[in-house]
Amino acid sequence: MAWTLLDIDFVEIISNLWESMGLAQGTWLNYVMLLISFVLMYFAIVKKYEPLLLLPIAFGMFLINIPGAEGVVWGKYPEGVEHNFENVIESSRGLLWYLYYGVEHVIYPPLIFLGIGAMTDFGPLIANPKSMLIGAAAQLGIFLTLIGAALLGFTAAEAAAIAIIGGADGPTAIYVASKLAPQLLSQIAIAAYSYMALIPLIQKPIMRLCTTKKERQIRMQQLRTVSKLEKILFPIVVTLVVGMLLPDAVPLLGMLMLGNLLKESGVCDRLSSQAQNGLMNTITIFLGVAVGCKAKAEVFLNWQTFSIVLLGLVAFSFGTVGGLLMAKLMNKLSGGKINPLIGSAGVSAVPMAARISEDVGRETDPQNHLLMHAMGPNVAGVIGSAIAAGALLACFG
Repeated sequence: MAWTLLDIDFVEIISNLWESMGLAQGTWLNYVMLLISFVLMYFAIVKKYEPLLLLPIAFGMFLINIPGAEGVVWGKYPEGVEHNFENVIESSRGLLWYLYYGVEHVIYPPLIFLGIGAMTDFGPLIANPKSMLIGAAAQLGIFLTLIGAALLGFTAAEAAAIAIIGGADGPTAIYVASKLAPQLLSQIAIAAYSYMALIPLIQKPIMRLCTTKKERQIRMQQLRTVSKLEKILFPIVVTLVVGMLLPDAVPLLGMLMLGNLLKESGVCDRLSSQAQNGLMNTITIFLGVAVGCKAKAEVFLNWQTFSIVLLGLVAFSFGTVGGLLMAKLMNKLSGGKINPLIGSAGVSAVPMAARISEDVGRETDPQNHLLMHAMGPNVAGVIGSAIAAGALLACFG
């Protein structure tokens, strides 16, 4: 059937085109979130604050908050239903929905731990088992923040998810939040990684405040050499003991120890290399973008987000204080042989927290090298945060 230009309603076409544009669909909240995503990208690219995860998170936030883009990159919902993961119309599911599957079903964090385990040397912890006490004490911030969050009106499960920020372990925070408070996942993840990125700014003043110049000058004896047999047995024994006592910690701790066993066994070099590099990098991208895409304006810009950010700072600060106080006590009991600065490394931000201990120690004595001594509490903090996560899940899950 023939038609002419006279049959075309240009007004209707232009009207439909305008309505499909993001410019017609956005609100000021979208633009605020876009601005926040730009700030996070600036911190990642220019300031180099945890760029490997902060940049994917920021870009995921950027994509989901482009006006009109949510229905394409995430998916559409039927009218009158709650906007959650399961209710997205199957035929409209976008790339970000499929990436988020690994967060919704708690797949990514254990795989991140597999890579971390393959990159971690537990030798300093095995050589100085007392470091576990520092790693345990550094979880103080988690349990104090649990109380504080409950007092602010969060439910017990939400308070537990917020409190895990104090462990300074992003994958663990995501793991616990996914299970206990998925509606707060984006705020908790962004707070956790932001504070990990700001470790030098947060920890150094606390370290100087909690230690004296004389304590910061203490030089520690060289650690003993750890045998290969010890390094092989360590991940097996730790997984067995913790698993028997706290099965909820096994998904994280088990993958951490499997990665380490692949590395230390000496017979799985290809698998260890893949866990450290290809797998770790791929999952990091997926995890970051998936978490960022949950930071939509309507769920992010509220009083809860401000409270979570504030509670996260409290958790992280008190975690640092807990580790420092335990190290000071151990120094007293040892007759002045332990530099309390290694206590701040009890949080599980590996290896950044250990490097901060080294940096502050060398500010006082340029010839004082604390890095390897601080790595013991640092990897103990990784184990401690996984155990704390298991305890919170057992109590509130």
